[in-house]
Amino acid sequence: MAKVKKAYFCKNCGFEAPKWLGRCPSCGEWNSFTEEVIAKESASISATLAGALPTSRPERVGEIRKSEVKRIDTGNREVNRVLGGGLVPGSLILLGGEPGIGKSTLSLQIALANNGLKTLYVSGEESAEQIKMRADRLGIGNEECLIYTETLLENITTQIREQQPDLVIIDSIQTIYTELIDSSAGSVSQIRECAATLLKVAKTLGVSIFIIGHITKDGTIAGPKILEHIVDVVLQFEGDNNLSYRILRGIKNRFGATFEIGVFEMQEEGLKGVENPSEILMSHYDEPLSGIAVGASVDGIRPYLIEVQALVSSAAYGTPQRSATGYDARRMNMLLAVLEKRVGMKMFQKDVFLNFAGGFKIADTGLDLAVVAAVISSYYDRPILEGVCCAAEIGLSGEVRPAPRTEQRISEAARHGFRRIIVSGFLSPKLKLPRGIEVVRINRIDQLPRALFSSEGE
Repeated sequence: MAKVKKAYFCKNCGFEAPKWLGRCPSCGEWNSFTEEVIAKESASISATLAGALPTSRPERVGEIRKSEVKRIDTGNREVNRVLGGGLVPGSLILLGGEPGIGKSTLSLQIALANNGLKTLYVSGEESAEQIKMRADRLGIGNEECLIYTETLLENITTQIREQQPDLVIIDSIQTIYTELIDSSAGSVSQIRECAATLLKVAKTLGVSIFIIGHITKDGTIAGPKILEHIVDVVLQFEGDNNLSYRILRGIKNRFGATFEIGVFEMQEEGLKGVENPSEILMSHYDEPLSGIAVGASVDGIRPYLIEVQALVSSAAYGTPQRSATGYDARRMNMLLAVLEKRVGMKMFQKDVFLNFAGGFKIADTGLDLAVVAAVISSYYDRPILEGVCCAAEIGLSGEVRPAPRTEQRISEAARHGFRRIIVSGFLSPKLKLPRGIEVVRINRIDQLPRALFSSEGE
Protein backbone atom coordinates (compact mmCIF):
# COMPACT_ATOMS: atom_id res chain seq x y z
CA MET A 1 0.00 0.00 0.00
CA ALA A 2 1.31 3.44 -0.93
CA LYS A 3 2.31 5.73 1.87
CA VAL A 4 -0.18 8.54 2.37
CA LYS A 5 0.81 12.06 3.27
CA LYS A 6 -1.17 15.22 3.89
CA ALA A 7 -0.57 18.70 2.57
CA TYR A 8 -2.35 22.05 2.45
CA PHE A 9 -3.17 23.77 -0.83
CA CYS A 10 -4.34 27.29 -1.60
CA LYS A 11 -7.68 27.14 -3.43
CA ASN A 12 -6.86 30.36 -5.27
CA CYS A 13 -3.38 29.75 -6.71
CA GLY A 14 -2.48 26.15 -5.79
CA PHE A 15 0.43 26.99 -3.46
CA GLU A 16 1.44 23.94 -1.38
CA ALA A 17 2.39 24.19 2.29
CA PRO A 18 3.20 21.50 4.88
CA LYS A 19 0.90 23.14 7.46
CA TRP A 20 -2.15 25.40 7.51
CA LEU A 21 -1.49 29.10 6.94
CA GLY A 22 -3.89 31.95 7.51
CA ARG A 23 -2.64 33.88 4.48
CA CYS A 24 -1.20 32.48 1.28
CA PRO A 25 2.39 33.74 0.78
CA SER A 26 2.00 33.41 -2.99
CA CYS A 27 -1.25 35.24 -3.83
CA GLY A 28 -2.07 36.94 -0.51
CA GLU A 29 -5.53 35.40 -0.08
CA TRP A 30 -6.83 34.83 3.46
CA ASN A 31 -8.29 31.52 4.72
CA SER A 32 -7.77 29.82 1.35
CA PHE A 33 -5.83 26.71 2.50
CA THR A 34 -7.54 23.31 2.53
CA GLU A 35 -6.13 19.97 3.66
CA GLU A 36 -5.81 17.21 1.08
CA VAL A 37 -4.50 13.67 1.21
CA ILE A 38 -1.92 12.85 -1.44
CA ALA A 39 -0.81 9.35 -2.45
CA LYS A 40 2.83 8.49 -2.95
CA GLU A 41 4.05 9.67 -6.35
CA SER A 42 5.58 6.31 -7.22
CA ALA A 43 2.15 4.72 -7.19
CA SER A 44 0.59 7.24 -9.56
CA ILE A 45 -0.53 6.47 -13.06
CA SER A 46 1.87 9.17 -14.27
CA ALA A 47 4.79 7.06 -13.14
CA THR A 48 3.39 4.05 -15.01
CA LEU A 49 3.10 6.02 -18.21
CA ALA A 50 6.55 7.52 -17.74
CA GLY A 51 8.04 4.03 -17.82
CA ALA A 52 6.61 3.50 -21.30
CA LEU A 53 8.40 6.53 -22.70
CA PRO A 54 11.63 5.80 -24.61
CA THR A 55 14.83 6.88 -22.94
CA SER A 56 16.65 9.83 -24.52
CA ARG A 57 20.17 11.18 -24.45
CA PRO A 58 21.50 14.74 -24.59
CA GLU A 59 22.17 16.04 -28.11
CA ARG A 60 24.05 19.00 -29.48
CA VAL A 61 21.69 21.71 -30.60
CA GLY A 62 23.24 21.82 -34.05
CA GLU A 63 22.73 18.07 -34.55
CA ILE A 64 19.02 18.04 -33.69
CA ARG A 65 16.91 17.30 -36.76
CA LYS A 66 13.88 19.46 -37.34
CA SER A 67 10.64 17.93 -38.46
CA GLU A 68 7.79 19.79 -40.07
CA VAL A 69 4.74 19.92 -37.84
CA LYS A 70 1.66 18.80 -39.74
CA ARG A 71 -1.36 20.61 -38.39
CA ILE A 72 -4.79 19.02 -38.31
CA ASP A 73 -7.82 20.90 -39.61
CA THR A 74 -10.49 21.12 -36.92
CA GLY A 75 -13.21 22.00 -39.42
CA ASN A 76 -13.65 25.45 -37.82
CA ARG A 77 -11.80 28.36 -39.47
CA GLU A 78 -11.88 30.63 -36.42
CA VAL A 79 -10.52 27.92 -34.13
CA ASN A 80 -7.80 27.11 -36.67
CA ARG A 81 -6.85 30.80 -36.77
CA VAL A 82 -6.42 31.03 -32.99
CA LEU A 83 -4.45 27.77 -32.84
CA GLY A 84 -2.06 29.05 -35.50
CA GLY A 85 -3.32 26.99 -38.45
CA GLY A 86 -4.84 23.91 -36.83
CA LEU A 87 -4.23 21.24 -34.20
CA VAL A 88 -0.75 19.90 -33.54
CA PRO A 89 -0.70 16.12 -32.92
CA GLY A 90 0.11 15.31 -29.30
CA SER A 91 -0.89 18.76 -27.97
CA LEU A 92 -2.84 19.48 -24.80
CA ILE A 93 -5.24 22.43 -25.09
CA LEU A 94 -7.08 24.14 -22.25
CA LEU A 95 -10.31 26.02 -22.99
CA GLY A 96 -11.64 28.30 -20.23
CA GLY A 97 -14.63 30.59 -19.93
CA GLU A 98 -17.54 31.72 -17.80
CA PRO A 99 -20.57 29.45 -17.21
CA GLY A 100 -23.02 29.55 -20.10
CA ILE A 101 -20.63 31.30 -22.49
CA GLY A 102 -20.63 28.35 -24.92
CA LYS A 103 -17.56 26.23 -24.10
CA SER A 104 -19.41 22.92 -24.39
CA THR A 105 -21.18 24.08 -27.56
CA LEU A 106 -17.92 25.08 -29.23
CA SER A 107 -16.15 21.85 -28.24
CA LEU A 108 -19.06 19.71 -29.43
CA GLN A 109 -19.12 21.60 -32.74
CA ILE A 110 -15.44 20.73 -33.21
CA ALA A 111 -16.22 17.07 -32.42
CA LEU A 112 -19.17 17.00 -34.85
CA ALA A 113 -17.47 18.96 -37.66
CA ASN A 114 -16.89 17.26 -40.99
CA ASN A 115 -13.12 17.09 -40.49
CA GLY A 116 -12.49 13.35 -40.88
CA LEU A 117 -11.14 13.03 -37.33
CA LYS A 118 -12.05 10.15 -35.06
CA THR A 119 -13.11 12.02 -31.93
CA LEU A 120 -13.76 10.82 -28.39
CA TYR A 121 -16.00 13.27 -26.52
CA VAL A 122 -15.78 12.61 -22.77
CA SER A 123 -18.46 14.33 -20.67
CA GLY A 124 -18.49 14.40 -16.90
CA GLU A 125 -21.26 17.00 -16.65
CA GLU A 126 -23.96 15.84 -19.07
CA SER A 127 -25.61 12.53 -19.93
CA ALA A 128 -25.43 10.94 -23.36
CA GLU A 129 -29.08 11.89 -24.00
CA GLN A 130 -28.38 15.56 -23.31
CA ILE A 131 -25.40 15.55 -25.66
CA LYS A 132 -27.52 13.83 -28.35
CA MET A 133 -30.18 16.55 -28.12
CA ARG A 134 -27.53 19.26 -28.58
CA ALA A 135 -25.87 17.31 -31.42
CA ASP A 136 -29.17 17.12 -33.32
CA ARG A 137 -29.52 20.89 -33.01
CA LEU A 138 -25.94 21.58 -34.12
CA GLY A 139 -25.93 19.03 -36.91
CA ILE A 140 -23.89 15.82 -37.07
CA GLY A 141 -21.21 15.99 -39.75
CA ASN A 142 -18.80 13.45 -38.23
CA GLU A 143 -20.04 9.87 -37.86
CA GLU A 144 -16.76 8.94 -36.14
CA CYS A 145 -17.63 11.00 -33.05
CA LEU A 146 -17.80 8.78 -29.95
CA ILE A 147 -19.65 9.94 -26.81
CA TYR A 148 -18.35 8.65 -23.48
CA THR A 149 -19.81 9.72 -20.13
CA GLU A 150 -17.18 9.02 -17.46
CA THR A 151 -15.36 10.85 -14.69
CA LEU A 152 -12.74 8.26 -13.59
CA LEU A 153 -9.39 9.05 -15.16
CA GLU A 154 -8.21 5.43 -15.33
CA ASN A 155 -11.27 4.44 -17.40
CA ILE A 156 -10.79 7.42 -19.72
CA THR A 157 -7.14 6.60 -20.43
CA THR A 158 -8.10 2.96 -21.07
CA GLN A 159 -10.67 4.01 -23.68
CA ILE A 160 -8.15 6.36 -25.33
CA ARG A 161 -5.71 3.45 -25.78
CA GLU A 162 -8.43 1.11 -27.08
CA GLN A 163 -10.18 3.51 -29.45
CA GLN A 164 -7.01 5.29 -30.69
CA PRO A 165 -8.84 8.55 -31.54
CA ASP A 166 -7.30 11.52 -33.34
CA LEU A 167 -8.90 14.01 -30.95
CA VAL A 168 -10.13 13.77 -27.36
CA ILE A 169 -12.38 16.39 -25.76
CA ILE A 170 -12.89 16.32 -21.98
CA ASP A 171 -15.71 18.37 -20.45
CA SER A 172 -14.50 19.30 -17.88
CA ILE A 173 -11.20 18.84 -16.02
CA GLN A 174 -12.90 19.80 -12.73
CA THR A 175 -15.14 16.72 -12.89
CA ILE A 176 -12.35 14.20 -13.59
CA TYR A 177 -10.70 12.36 -10.70
CA THR A 178 -8.25 9.55 -10.08
CA GLU A 179 -8.55 6.90 -7.37
CA LEU A 180 -4.87 7.27 -6.53
CA ILE A 181 -5.54 10.55 -4.72
CA ASP A 182 -7.84 10.62 -1.72
CA SER A 183 -9.61 13.92 -2.40
CA SER A 184 -12.72 15.04 -4.21
CA ALA A 185 -12.89 15.91 -7.90
CA GLY A 186 -12.00 19.52 -8.61
CA SER A 187 -9.46 19.80 -5.80
CA VAL A 188 -6.00 21.20 -6.45
CA SER A 189 -4.22 17.86 -6.24
CA GLN A 190 -6.80 16.09 -8.45
CA ILE A 191 -6.62 18.74 -11.18
CA ARG A 192 -2.82 18.75 -11.12
CA GLU A 193 -2.48 14.96 -11.29
CA CYS A 194 -5.19 14.50 -13.95
CA ALA A 195 -3.70 17.22 -16.16
CA ALA A 196 -0.20 15.76 -15.85
CA THR A 197 -1.51 12.31 -16.74
CA LEU A 198 -3.41 13.58 -19.78
CA LEU A 199 -0.27 15.39 -20.94
CA LYS A 200 1.70 12.15 -20.85
CA VAL A 201 -1.09 10.35 -22.70
CA ALA A 202 -1.10 13.03 -25.40
CA LYS A 203 2.68 12.94 -25.86
CA THR A 204 2.93 9.14 -25.71
CA LEU A 205 0.08 8.29 -28.09
CA GLY A 206 0.27 11.42 -30.27
CA VAL A 207 -3.39 12.30 -29.72
CA SER A 208 -4.58 15.89 -29.37
CA ILE A 209 -6.59 16.53 -26.20
CA PHE A 210 -8.98 19.41 -25.51
CA ILE A 211 -9.80 19.97 -21.83
CA ILE A 212 -12.45 22.44 -20.70
CA GLY A 213 -11.81 24.36 -17.49
CA HIS A 214 -14.03 26.49 -15.29
CA ILE A 215 -13.00 29.98 -14.20
CA THR A 216 -13.17 31.77 -10.86
CA LYS A 217 -15.06 34.96 -10.04
CA ASP A 218 -11.89 36.92 -10.85
CA GLY A 219 -11.90 35.57 -14.41
CA THR A 220 -8.91 33.24 -13.98
CA ILE A 221 -9.01 29.51 -14.69
CA ALA A 222 -10.00 27.54 -11.59
CA GLY A 223 -7.48 25.21 -10.05
CA PRO A 224 -3.74 25.52 -9.52
CA LYS A 225 -1.73 27.90 -11.68
CA ILE A 226 0.43 24.96 -12.68
CA LEU A 227 -2.48 23.78 -14.85
CA GLU A 228 -1.77 26.60 -17.31
CA HIS A 229 1.94 25.76 -17.27
CA ILE A 230 1.34 22.08 -18.01
CA VAL A 231 -0.79 22.55 -21.14
CA ASP A 232 0.56 23.59 -24.54
CA VAL A 233 -2.23 26.03 -25.43
CA VAL A 234 -4.55 28.14 -23.27
CA LEU A 235 -7.69 29.52 -24.92
CA GLN A 236 -10.04 31.99 -23.24
CA PHE A 237 -13.66 32.10 -24.39
CA GLU A 238 -15.19 35.43 -23.41
CA GLY A 239 -18.16 37.65 -24.11
CA ASP A 240 -21.39 38.96 -22.62
CA ASN A 241 -24.17 36.42 -22.06
CA ASN A 242 -26.69 39.14 -22.94
CA LEU A 243 -25.07 39.68 -26.35
CA SER A 244 -24.70 37.23 -29.21
CA TYR A 245 -21.00 37.73 -29.96
CA ARG A 246 -18.18 35.69 -28.43
CA ILE A 247 -14.39 35.99 -28.66
CA LEU A 248 -11.96 33.06 -28.55
CA ARG A 249 -8.61 34.48 -27.45
CA GLY A 250 -5.28 32.67 -27.39
CA ILE A 251 -3.51 33.41 -24.09
CA LYS A 252 -0.68 30.89 -24.50
CA ASN A 253 0.43 28.93 -27.55
CA ARG A 254 3.65 26.93 -27.79
CA PHE A 255 3.04 26.29 -31.50
CA GLY A 256 2.05 29.76 -32.72
CA ALA A 257 1.44 33.39 -31.92
CA THR A 258 -0.41 34.41 -28.77
CA PHE A 259 -3.33 36.82 -28.45
CA GLU A 260 -4.88 35.75 -31.73
CA ILE A 261 -8.64 36.06 -31.67
CA GLY A 262 -11.57 34.28 -33.27
CA VAL A 263 -15.00 35.92 -33.35
CA PHE A 264 -18.24 33.93 -33.14
CA GLU A 265 -21.91 34.74 -33.19
CA MET A 266 -24.25 32.62 -31.06
CA GLN A 267 -27.20 31.44 -33.14
CA GLU A 268 -29.87 28.75 -32.76
CA GLU A 269 -27.72 26.35 -34.79
CA GLY A 270 -24.69 26.99 -32.59
CA LEU A 271 -21.65 29.24 -32.87
CA LYS A 272 -21.03 30.72 -36.30
CA GLY A 273 -17.63 32.21 -37.18
CA VAL A 274 -17.51 35.90 -38.10
CA GLU A 275 -15.07 36.47 -40.97
CA ASN A 276 -15.16 40.29 -40.80
CA PRO A 277 -15.44 41.56 -37.19
CA SER A 278 -15.26 45.21 -38.29
CA GLU A 279 -18.77 45.02 -39.76
CA ILE A 280 -20.36 43.95 -36.48
CA LEU A 281 -18.32 46.36 -34.33
CA MET A 282 -19.32 49.50 -36.21
CA SER A 283 -22.84 50.94 -36.25
CA HIS A 284 -24.41 52.93 -39.05
CA TYR A 285 -26.34 56.08 -38.22
CA ASP A 286 -28.66 58.28 -40.29
CA GLU A 287 -26.84 61.39 -39.09
CA PRO A 288 -23.51 62.03 -37.32
CA LEU A 289 -23.64 61.82 -33.52
CA SER A 290 -21.31 63.29 -30.93
CA GLY A 291 -19.30 61.08 -28.60
CA ILE A 292 -18.64 58.36 -31.20
CA ALA A 293 -15.22 57.59 -32.66
CA VAL A 294 -13.80 54.67 -34.64
CA GLY A 295 -10.46 53.13 -33.69
CA ALA A 296 -8.29 50.65 -35.57
CA SER A 297 -7.22 47.82 -33.27
CA VAL A 298 -5.04 44.73 -33.67
CA ASP A 299 -5.20 41.44 -31.76
CA GLY A 300 -2.29 39.22 -32.69
CA ILE A 301 -2.03 39.68 -36.44
CA ARG A 302 -5.74 40.33 -36.99
CA PRO A 303 -6.75 43.99 -37.46
CA TYR A 304 -10.30 45.20 -37.01
CA LEU A 305 -12.20 48.45 -36.54
CA ILE A 306 -14.25 49.10 -33.40
CA GLU A 307 -16.62 51.85 -32.37
CA VAL A 308 -15.84 53.78 -29.18
CA GLN A 309 -18.74 55.51 -27.41
CA ALA A 310 -18.24 58.21 -24.76
CA LEU A 311 -20.66 60.35 -22.77
CA VAL A 312 -19.39 63.43 -20.93
CA SER A 313 -21.87 65.34 -18.76
CA SER A 314 -21.76 67.79 -15.86
CA ALA A 315 -21.27 66.11 -12.49
CA ALA A 316 -24.45 66.28 -10.42
CA TYR A 317 -22.59 65.51 -7.19
CA GLY A 318 -19.30 66.60 -5.71
CA THR A 319 -17.33 63.60 -6.96
CA PRO A 320 -17.61 62.94 -10.73
CA GLN A 321 -18.48 59.42 -11.85
CA ARG A 322 -16.13 57.34 -13.99
CA SER A 323 -17.42 54.19 -15.69
CA ALA A 324 -15.78 52.08 -18.41
CA THR A 325 -17.31 48.98 -20.02
CA GLY A 326 -14.82 46.71 -21.76
CA TYR A 327 -11.88 49.01 -21.00
CA ASP A 328 -9.42 49.48 -18.14
CA ALA A 329 -10.91 52.19 -15.90
CA ARG A 330 -7.47 53.17 -14.60
CA ARG A 331 -6.20 53.84 -18.11
CA MET A 332 -9.31 55.89 -18.86
CA ASN A 333 -8.64 58.01 -15.76
CA MET A 334 -5.06 58.50 -16.93
CA LEU A 335 -6.21 59.71 -20.36
CA LEU A 336 -8.71 62.09 -18.75
CA ALA A 337 -5.92 63.52 -16.60
CA VAL A 338 -3.78 64.06 -19.70
CA LEU A 339 -6.68 65.89 -21.38
CA GLU A 340 -7.08 68.17 -18.38
CA LYS A 341 -3.35 68.87 -18.06
CA ARG A 342 -2.33 69.18 -21.72
CA VAL A 343 -5.48 70.41 -23.45
CA GLY A 344 -7.08 72.42 -20.64
CA MET A 345 -10.41 70.55 -20.56
CA LYS A 346 -12.05 70.71 -17.12
CA MET A 347 -12.63 67.01 -16.65
CA PHE A 348 -12.78 67.27 -12.84
CA GLN A 349 -16.28 68.71 -13.22
CA LYS A 350 -17.55 66.04 -15.62
CA ASP A 351 -19.01 62.55 -15.40
CA VAL A 352 -17.45 60.28 -18.03
CA PHE A 353 -18.93 57.00 -19.30
CA LEU A 354 -17.10 54.85 -21.85
CA ASN A 355 -18.34 51.87 -23.82
CA PHE A 356 -17.14 49.65 -26.68
CA ALA A 357 -19.58 48.30 -29.24
CA GLY A 358 -20.33 44.57 -29.26
CA GLY A 359 -19.41 43.98 -25.61
CA PHE A 360 -15.73 43.50 -26.46
CA LYS A 361 -13.00 43.78 -23.81
CA ILE A 362 -10.17 45.88 -25.16
CA ALA A 363 -6.60 46.00 -23.85
CA ASP A 364 -4.95 47.55 -26.93
CA THR A 365 -3.09 50.78 -26.11
CA GLY A 366 -3.34 51.70 -29.79
CA LEU A 367 -6.95 52.71 -29.12
CA ASP A 368 -5.93 55.56 -26.76
CA LEU A 369 -6.40 58.16 -29.49
CA ALA A 370 -9.87 56.84 -30.37
CA VAL A 371 -10.93 56.95 -26.69
CA VAL A 372 -9.71 60.55 -26.34
CA ALA A 373 -11.39 61.49 -29.64
CA ALA A 374 -14.76 60.16 -28.41
CA VAL A 375 -14.37 62.06 -25.10
CA ILE A 376 -13.49 65.32 -26.91
CA SER A 377 -16.45 64.90 -29.27
CA SER A 378 -18.88 64.39 -26.38
CA TYR A 379 -17.29 67.18 -24.30
CA TYR A 380 -17.92 69.76 -27.03
CA ASP A 381 -21.10 67.97 -28.26
CA ARG A 382 -19.71 68.04 -31.78
CA PRO A 383 -19.70 65.03 -34.14
CA ILE A 384 -16.43 63.88 -35.64
CA LEU A 385 -16.12 64.21 -39.40
CA GLU A 386 -17.48 61.24 -41.30
CA GLY A 387 -14.88 58.73 -42.46
CA VAL A 388 -12.27 59.54 -39.78
CA CYS A 389 -10.42 56.79 -37.90
CA CYS A 390 -7.76 56.87 -35.14
CA ALA A 391 -4.81 54.64 -34.28
CA ALA A 392 -2.14 55.80 -31.80
CA GLU A 393 -1.00 55.60 -28.20
CA ILE A 394 -0.89 58.58 -25.82
CA GLY A 395 1.85 59.25 -23.28
CA LEU A 396 1.62 61.08 -19.97
CA SER A 397 3.21 64.22 -21.40
CA GLY A 398 0.57 64.40 -24.10
CA GLU A 399 2.76 63.06 -26.92
CA VAL A 400 1.15 60.82 -29.54
CA ARG A 401 3.14 57.61 -29.95
CA PRO A 402 2.98 55.08 -32.80
CA ALA A 403 0.73 52.08 -32.20
CA PRO A 404 2.03 48.56 -32.90
CA ARG A 405 1.30 47.30 -36.44
CA THR A 406 0.10 50.71 -37.59
CA GLU A 407 0.50 49.71 -41.23
CA GLN A 408 -2.05 46.92 -40.81
CA ARG A 409 -4.44 49.28 -39.02
CA ILE A 410 -4.24 51.79 -41.87
CA SER A 411 -4.87 49.06 -44.47
CA GLU A 412 -7.94 47.83 -42.54
CA ALA A 413 -9.36 51.37 -42.36
CA ALA A 414 -8.77 51.90 -46.08
CA ARG A 415 -10.44 48.56 -46.90
CA HIS A 416 -13.62 49.71 -45.16
CA GLY A 417 -13.78 53.02 -47.00
CA PHE A 418 -12.40 55.42 -44.39
CA ARG A 419 -11.02 58.55 -45.97
CA ARG A 420 -8.78 59.76 -43.11
CA ILE A 421 -6.83 58.10 -40.32
CA ILE A 422 -5.03 59.97 -37.55
CA VAL A 423 -1.72 58.46 -36.48
CA SER A 424 1.45 59.48 -34.67
CA GLY A 425 3.81 61.96 -36.28
CA PHE A 426 6.73 59.89 -35.03
CA LEU A 427 5.73 57.04 -37.33
CA SER A 428 8.36 55.90 -39.80
CA PRO A 429 7.93 57.67 -43.18
CA LYS A 430 8.99 54.48 -45.01
CA LEU A 431 5.71 52.68 -44.41
CA LYS A 432 3.85 51.40 -47.45
CA LEU A 433 0.53 53.22 -47.25
CA PRO A 434 -2.55 52.21 -49.28
CA ARG A 435 -4.16 54.58 -51.74
CA GLY A 436 -7.47 56.33 -51.14
CA ILE A 437 -6.94 57.27 -47.50
CA GLU A 438 -5.42 60.44 -46.03
CA VAL A 439 -2.90 59.79 -43.26
CA VAL A 440 -2.83 62.71 -40.79
CA ARG A 441 0.18 62.76 -38.47
CA ILE A 442 0.07 64.57 -35.13
CA ASN A 443 2.75 64.82 -32.46
CA ARG A 444 0.76 66.20 -29.50
CA ILE A 445 -2.70 65.60 -28.20
CA ASP A 446 -3.66 69.28 -28.47
CA GLN A 447 -3.46 68.88 -32.28
CA LEU A 448 -6.21 66.24 -32.24
CA PRO A 449 -9.33 68.50 -32.28
CA ARG A 450 -8.32 70.14 -35.55
CA ALA A 451 -7.72 66.77 -37.18
CA LEU A 452 -11.12 65.51 -35.97
CA PHE A 453 -13.33 68.46 -36.88
CA SER A 454 -11.51 70.31 -39.66
CA SER A 455 -12.04 69.24 -43.27
CA GLU A 456 -8.34 69.89 -43.91
CA GLY A 457 -5.82 67.77 -41.99
CA GLU A 458 -2.52 68.89 -40.58
